[in-house]
Amino acid sequence: MKAIIAAGGKGSRMYPLTFTTSKQLLPIANKPLISYVLNNLIAVGIKNIALIVNATRPAYEELLGDGSKLGIHITYIDQAEALGLAHVVKISEKFVDGDSFVYCLGDNIFTAGIGKPFKQFLRTKADALLTVIEHEENYRLGVPFFDARGKLEKVVEKPEHPPNKFGVPGLYMFSSKVFRAFKGPDGIRSSARGELEITDLYNYMITHGYKVEVAELEGQWRDPGKFDDSLETNKLILETRKNFKILGKVDKDSVLSGGVDVGAGSKITNSKIIGPVVIGDHVEIENSTIGPYTAVGNDCEIANSSVEYSILLEDVHILDVKNKIEASMIGHHTMIRKTNRKSPVYSFFVADHCRIDLPE
Repeated sequence: MKAIIAAGGKGSRMYPLTFTTSKQLLPIANKPLISYVLNNLIAVGIKNIALIVNATRPAYEELLGDGSKLGIHITYIDQAEALGLAHVVKISEKFVDGDSFVYCLGDNIFTAGIGKPFKQFLRTKADALLTVIEHEENYRLGVPFFDARGKLEKVVEKPEHPPNKFGVPGLYMFSSKVFRAFKGPDGIRSSARGELEITDLYNYMITHGYKVEVAELEGQWRDPGKFDDSLETNKLILETRKNFKILGKVDKDSVLSGGVDVGAGSKITNSKIIGPVVIGDHVEIENSTIGPYTAVGNDCEIANSSVEYSILLEDVHILDVKNKIEASMIGHHTMIRKTNRKSPVYSFFVADHCRIDLPE
């Protein structure tokens, strides 16, 4: 069994942060999004994984290398142009090499893992398995259509009037027979938007008589492709986290409540930390209030300030900010500090290498 992960794409809904960082490498609770996907695959025993990447390949190679540190083997496949989710499958045929495989989107989080549908895929020896989850806005997704007997009839991309509440998240499973869908006169073709659609792969398998299973996912699904989604996903992961560790130093004048993670080499002085909060390595927090629902990346500095419900990437400096910072996502190497100008409230969505001067 192998796996492929779609880790390219522009992440345009997360501009300007994704001008300099792949969306799948942005942190949720101080871990890159891609790590949640990898952990789900590792949990079901898959060790041979391909990442389909674009110009951001060097960043993935720097973070993950060949995968040996995680006990897996990673192959990198370059996708010069994003031509649809099914195109990712098409260019992976050589890597798959006749095996069955799991296909994940690199920015999807499944809080209960992928074990249940994976076991069903193995047990039934299906040619394809479609995962579904109840979603109030499933009209924005692929939607399964069932016949009167409850058998999967087709999958429709973004239907105007969905017949049920199920949507298709970014998790798909196939045998190598799926590659037949790209060949011959009846193979799938690009849609009106110029892409090879993942729904067309399933419809091809259904109409050609292959065994297609459906499995409903347990737990919650998050696709943090937008700013607000990222903050909500960060909150969810922090809420469901079970183990918190204090590896840094917390002085006697500081108060920690709820679940709080303090990384190695970090120092908390005369501050109030309201969990759930994760604080990375080599962070200095002084005379400040942090949290709840906040993730502070490595090498950050916060002094005489208050931060709540936010994500701070690495090397962010927040100094002497009078008003609370909340509902913010702040990129690498950014400084926020007071100035002599006046303003009552702040909310930020800031890319890397920025400086923001704030009034007293």
